[in-house]
Amino acid sequence: MPFTPLTTERLLLREIRLDDAEEVFRLRADDSVNALIDRQKALSIDDATAFIQKILANSANNEGVMWAITLIGEAKLVGTVVYWNIEWENDKAEIGYEMLPEHQGKGIMTEALKKVLDFGFTKLGFKTIAAEPKAINLRSVKLLEKLGFDRAGEIEGGYVVYELRITIV
Repeated sequence: MPFTPLTTERLLLREIRLDDAEEVFRLRADDSVNALIDRQKALSIDDATAFIQKILANSANNEGVMWAITLIGEAKLVGTVVYWNIEWENDKAEIGYEMLPEHQGKGIMTEALKKVLDFGFTKLGFKTIAAEPKAINLRSVKLLEKLGFDRAGEIEGGYVVYELRITIV
């Protein structure tokens, strides 16, 4: 599936690129972001570049799709949104997202997720989109609930499972 850029009133959601390595490194090395996501901390720009290459390979293999969130008119990414753990046979995917701390609390992620969720349901054909934030990540939990996700359970490691399902009448 070819990559599809998305736009909102304030945002351009474009394909992640190798020249995003500096901002990706900042995201993946930030202690406040990593405290809420179970992953290995990036230690160098090379780690960020390797991550971007992995994401682009996953996209080429239809195993995921990641958007770089940018403000219209500005090239640098401020965050990312990804569909991963895609189960095409079940019309289901997991969504993940992160934002550089200086851009948090400005409604950017709400705006981005609304667009990406709509794209997932209308263009990718998902019937269920899941998210698994840590229970202590209250901003993320509140965001998912505001967007209509229902709490579906808990999993090991202090994570909660949220699901948003399309209902066909």
